[in-house]
Amino acid sequence: MSLILNTDSYKTSHYLQYPPDTQGISAYIEARTGGTYDSVLFFGLQMFLKEYLSRPITKEDVDEAQEIITAHGMPFNEADWQLLVDELGGILPLEIEALAEGTIAPAGVPLVQVRNTDPRFFWLPTYIETALLRAVWYPTTVATVSWHVKQTIAAALERSCDTPGDILPTRLQDFGARGTGALEQAGIGGTAHLVNFQGTDTIAGLLDARKYYGEAMAGFSIPAAEHSTITAWGEDRETDAYRNMVDQFGGPGKLVAVVSDSYDLYNAVDKIWGQTLKEKVQTCGGTVVVRPDSGDPTEVPIRTIEKLGDHFGFATNKKGFKVLAPCIRVIQGDGVTPQTIAVILDGLLDRGWSAENLAFGMGGGLLQKVDRDTLRFAMKANARLDEGGNWIGVNKAPKTDPGKASKRGRQAVIRSGTTLTAAPIEELGSNANQMTPVWRDGELLVDHSFAEIRDRSEAKLTW
Repeated sequence: MSLILNTDSYKTSHYLQYPPDTQGISAYIEARTGGTYDSVLFFGLQMFLKEYLSRPITKEDVDEAQEIITAHGMPFNEADWQLLVDELGGILPLEIEALAEGTIAPAGVPLVQVRNTDPRFFWLPTYIETALLRAVWYPTTVATVSWHVKQTIAAALERSCDTPGDILPTRLQDFGARGTGALEQAGIGGTAHLVNFQGTDTIAGLLDARKYYGEAMAGFSIPAAEHSTITAWGEDRETDAYRNMVDQFGGPGKLVAVVSDSYDLYNAVDKIWGQTLKEKVQTCGGTVVVRPDSGDPTEVPIRTIEKLGDHFGFATNKKGFKVLAPCIRVIQGDGVTPQTIAVILDGLLDRGWSAENLAFGMGGGLLQKVDRDTLRFAMKANARLDEGGNWIGVNKAPKTDPGKASKRGRQAVIRSGTTLTAAPIEELGSNANQMTPVWRDGELLVDHSFAEIRDRSEAKLTW
């Protein structure tokens, strides 16, 4: 689909609605204050720039859009779109400024700002709002959810683990691919999660990190059972199913995850893992990761760890917390949300167990249970360029909802220590603007590597 049709229907009429002396429109994107989190991890714009904005508009695109939009009952700006093809080679005359991807920014700070570079296309910056805002809000929201979960897990590991930095990158696995609305969503959201963690089962995220950010391999997984591969053996051969998993995938330094609740989780832990297969687990040289997948997610994984401790033993680390024998661990992938992770970790530590005993798999709660309102994302016009070359500030300020008031005037972002604040561009003074041009008239000006983005996102993490 061309960018002409990658919009909302009503946008096609907006070229007729601006004041007649308009030469330019500036608009910005922010996560407004009052959302789920008070800070956001900006990520994902580069994927959109490379995949969509780099495609020139063609005559065929214009012809298709003219047919569809007029049949749809809306006006179509055929003359300007054809002019863009004929004189500009189909390249959208836009400049986009943005914070560096991976930046942790307070809510209410502009993340992206766009303006037209050709006065004939003053209507274009807001025309692409639908596509551009979607390209920013979704990956930024997923990255932000993942980042805040990372802070929760990091705090628990810091309190209860001797080597928290070594353990943290693998503590949250992306299980969300099947719960997304489309393959593209899985790729975009999966890549956003990988900014914070190295664990994923979403292959589409690996591919997007490679394609758009040059990361050869952004994440890792381990062989794991699902219920079909266990129940195919039948309940009377449940032990054989587990034994096969260890035989096939066990070995020195290897990890294998086995879902163990197909029939009776606690029987599987006490009788199969804790007795029949105990010696095999202890001598395989690797680690068997038991996966509960039903019941109260705030209680079952903790109880599973306690039972495994009874059978396999545990050591007490330097911080006074119990750590299961290296051959056995637990992963919880059912009912996992940012809220349940916090509850589980609090309960685990309260009962004397280190957070390193447990990993999490997060599916719908990571990639699907978010929307534009999670972080109160919006894109709003903030200035109009008149015929005299003056930027005139514009904004909305609804008395019925002051929380939706937008920023007036072209914006800059100023860094003061570790804090970022928004300011009108004329108040920038000698400060460096943290929003810098990343795209202009078809040219990508900044090409972030995934490693750089990960490093940037760690700025607030200290051990």
